[in-house]
Amino acid sequence: MKKVYDFSKGKRGAVIPTTGKTRITIYVDDAVIKRFKAQSEKTGKGYQTLINDALKAHLGLAEQPVTQELVRKIVREELAATG
Repeated sequence: MKKVYDFSKGKRGAVIPTTGKTRITIYVDDAVIKRFKAQSEKTGKGYQTLINDALKAHLGLAEQPVTQELVRKIVREELAATG
């Protein structure tokens, strides 16, 4: 180990940059956080992930879950296109 390290060319920030996400600081009502943390306990998902999912759903950015109806619709469309 060196006695002195040169950090003159060092850069602030994460060692590995994250893509697609931005760290922010916001104020959220205590009741909202409490509710998401309770839901987090039940689902096993992190409360911040749940908040992000709720925001995506509100903005219409959430992915649709794959349901039987969706699979049937896709199969019908594919069969019609090839038939």
